[in-house]
This record gives sequence, structure tokens and C-alpha cells, in this order.
Amino acid sequence: MRVGISKRYQPSESDSITVPAPTVSPSHLLPVKVTPVFDSYWRFAVERQNVFCQRLKGKSAPWTTDPVISVHKFTNAYRASDRVSQYLIRHVIYRDDLPKSPSEVLFRTLLFKLFNKIETWKLLEHTFGEVTFKNYKFEHYDKVLSQAMRAGGRIYSAAYIMPPGGSAFGHTAKHQNHLRLLERMMADDLAGQMAQLKKMQTAFELLRSYPTIGDFLAYQFVTDINYSEVTDFSEMDFVIPGPGARDGLRKCFADSAGLNEAELIRLMADNQEREFERLGITFQSLWGRRLQLIDCQNLFCEVDKYARVAHPDVAGISGRTRIKQKFSPTGPLDLPWYPPKWGINSKIEADLSGRVSQMRDEKSANRSTAQSTLDLGNS
Repeated sequence: MRVGISKRYQPSESDSITVPAPTVSPSHLLPVKVTPVFDSYWRFAVERQNVFCQRLKGKSAPWTTDPVISVHKFTNAYRASDRVSQYLIRHVIYRDDLPKSPSEVLFRTLLFKLFNKIETWKLLEHTFGEVTFKNYKFEHYDKVLSQAMRAGGRIYSAAYIMPPGGSAFGHTAKHQNHLRLLERMMADDLAGQMAQLKKMQTAFELLRSYPTIGDFLAYQFVTDINYSEVTDFSEMDFVIPGPGARDGLRKCFADSAGLNEAELIRLMADNQEREFERLGITFQSLWGRRLQLIDCQNLFCEVDKYARVAHPDVAGISGRTRIKQKFSPTGPLDLPWYPPKWGINSKIEADLSGRVSQMRDEKSANRSTAQSTLDLGNS
């Protein structure tokens, strides 16, 4: 079983002072040896997805009795359900009012992802109206972003660090280099090249060939582009573990039996139903869509954080011992909407038809309130 291009997973002595203690491994995984965190991985996936589903149905808090999940912030079990991914899919990629050509969709997608911040996208939309490559000018975008930074604004997400790119493009400001990177991709007809590819790994390697883009970013970008119609890869084709996932892998497996990191992630994806059944727990899939390799990779990042509190005796590679962010819900969740090619949006609407009607009524009421306020203002 060969997956991806990762190196063999062989933690060195410097990875951690504490070697995770093995527990009894399920027979179907032998000779791989797991730790107690392995079971927590599956229990975490179930509980985090339960929280998501309960919030979607409009249930009141508390949504979980898990003392770690109830207090700390974790991403969803499915990457595409997260707030930023949902915004990208609904408000950047699939837009009836913006050009649908592959090159324009790719331009919007990568422009959004280079900053990975909803507020930055909204700033550009507010300033330029339509965000298109056809109307793009470096000087205009640079001016808006530079002004935002001078005013004390943050234009980049803290979710992951973007390399500055000064050595490749020569600018002092990071955003200037990233705009030049995007220009190079557009000049190379990256959208046209990617549309011809049959394998996600080949698309990953194409993205990886650009300055400042390493393994982690290339995998994130190819996943985001694949939400669109520019490409149509299976999310079970290919996986690359990020730094957080490596920590989670380290905590879940005492002995990988020679499997590399990507193979261990595929092991999880392939055996998910068997593991849920073994533990006697029920996982609510994404309206029939199983956890994909990208989701299992992300779950390793999250279980790394979860284990800092739930399994403080099990050390990872980074040595981190605290979870920085606390969970504070911002209000009811909007109904999710996923790439139409997944074929699940109609299922969601049917399953949550009561919420759909409620949300339509609320929007109508809000419009009426806004109109009443406007009338009062004119009286």
C-alpha cells in the first residue's frame, strides 16, 4: 500500500522525550501498534460531528458533555464544513454574478486562499465591486492592502503561516510578493494546466513547483481548487500530512510497522466504519459522504490538540502542552452548502427542511424590519 510521497514514519529520539505507550491494537491493524490516543481519535470525530449536527438543527447548548470539546475550539470533522471553507465555496467559487471560466474561478480561489481571511476578501469586494482577473491591477490591489495594514488591520489569517516570498519576487511586503505569485500562476495558465490533469498528486506537484509553496500549502490549495469545477479529483486520491497531523500521528501510533505517514492516514480512512463499530459509537457522516483523506489528516491535527488535555502524558513532536483557543459560539450555524458535484445539497435541504423554512422567515422578517426602519427615517 503506497500512498502519497511522504517519507517513512520513523520518529527520532529528538521527536519527544516520552514515547507513547502502546495499548492493545485491534487485530485488523496488526502489526501496527496504537496508543490510547488512537481510540480518542475516533471518539473525538464522533463528538465533534455531533456538535456540528446539533447546532445545525438549532439545538440549544450544551451540545456535548465532553469536557475538552465543550471548552476548547476545534475545527469540524469535515474540512469543508469549517467557516472559512464554507465561505470560499459559497461566496467565492460558486458565484452567479462572477465569471465562471476556469481561469477566473482559479484566480478568485487562490486570491482568497493566499490570505485565507474572509475580511480581506470583503475588503477587496467592497473596494473593487467585482473581483476578477480581467479587471485586476497590481497597483490597485497593493494600494488597498497596504492601506489596510497601515491602519492596523490584519490581512492574513493566523491559521497557517504564509512564507514572505521576498527572495523570489523582490518586494518588501509579503502581500506584494503573493500578488506577483498569483500573477505568475495566471500567466502560466495554471487553470488550463490543472484542468487537464487526471491525478491530484500531479496537480499538487504542479502547485509545489511555484516559489514559496511547500508541501502543506500545495495540498491545501489543491484541495480548495478541487472544490470548484476546475478539477474533479477524488479526495481519496492523495494526502500529505501537515505539521499538526504529524504530531497527531505520533500520539496515536506507538509503532507504524513500516508504514509512512500518508499510509497511516489512509489506514484510518479505509477502516473508519470498522473502528466506529468496534468502539460501539455512531458517526453521523456528511449526508452519506465518508471521511475523506483530507478530513482524516485534519482530524490528526485536532486530536493532537485534544490529547494535550485528555492525554497529557502522551507527548508529540512539537512539545506543545496547551490548547490556545477557547470555544465561544458566534450564534446559530448557517445551513452548509457543499460542492454540487458531491451530490449532497438536496439531502441537506430535505433533512433540515424545518430550519430552511425558519431561516427564510427570519430573512423575510429582517428585510421587513429594515424597511420599517428606513420608512421611519424618512418620516
